Amino acid sequence: MANVSHPRNDITSHPDVSEMRDRYARVMGGRDVALVDGPVFLLGLYCAVSPWILHYTASQPALMTHNLVMGIAIAVLALGFTVTPERMYGLSWAICAMGVWMIISPWVVGTSPDTGVVLNNIIIGALAVVLGAVCAFAATKSTPRA
Repeated sequence: MANVSHPRNDITSHPDVSEMRDRYARVMGGRDVALVDGPVFLLGLYCAVSPWILHYTASQPALMTHNLVMGIAIAVLALGFTVTPERMYGLSWAICAMGVWMIISPWVVGTSPDTGVVLNNIIIGALAVVLGAVCAFAATKSTPRA
């Protein structure tokens, strides 16, 4: 039987500790992932479910589908920023563009939207622009210069 009362050695004595630290630094890229990507992911989820929360699924079916697709796209981008930030930094500005589109989409996609639908999309769009800019700034700050 194993002796579980024996004190374990600290990780600092592990032979690969420097390699593990370097790999962790590469993966994180100096970013605070939860600060930027978490709110973007939550914004995407809210955008996807907002037609059901605000009950405009019957009055605006095209806008319902639009918000669902845009919300899923924003959430997938946020997951991509979290999982592979070094590959996704170039798409940070896409969230800003998606936010601008969300602001104007009630009039382009919808048919005579009411005030609640318009305000919902304007707030989602404005938050997407702000969070996308923060995400782009964090990505450019953590990207090593050649």
